[in-house]
Amino acid sequence: MQSLRVRSYRAGQVRGFTLIEIMVVLVIIGVLAAMIGPTVLNRVGEAKTTAARGDISAIMQALKLYKLDNGRYPTAEQGLQALVQKPSSGPVPSNWKSYLEKLPKDPWGGDYQYAYPGVKGEIDVFSYGADKKPGGEGDDADVGSWQ
Repeated sequence: MQSLRVRSYRAGQVRGFTLIEIMVVLVIIGVLAAMIGPTVLNRVGEAKTTAARGDISAIMQALKLYKLDNGRYPTAEQGLQALVQKPSSGPVPSNWKSYLEKLPKDPWGGDYQYAYPGVKGEIDVFSYGADKKPGGEGDDADVGSWQ
């Protein structure tokens, strides 16, 4: 009968990991990533939508101040640029001030859109979302001042 040998490790010797142990850890990490990944990615989309709403709110406040000072909103031709730089095309505002340092880009890298007269309100400020096209759902949905 063969005798079983029991290995004993001396102090200072390190036992390495087997390939099976490494594979088990990688599978566990993969399963966790698959479960948590979609939740984290969804939160990123929600954060961008919230940031767009904040930007739109600030632009709307600047537009209201513009109207208080000048008696009207910028024309569609003058656009949101009228909040940063005095319009040169008519009607030229008589009491213009700088209302924003610069126009922000939406969280997806596009420009905020301005409609006067608005479709959903007196004026509309909106972003087309991630797809940069009208309409859409989820991250592609439009975010506007009417929401």
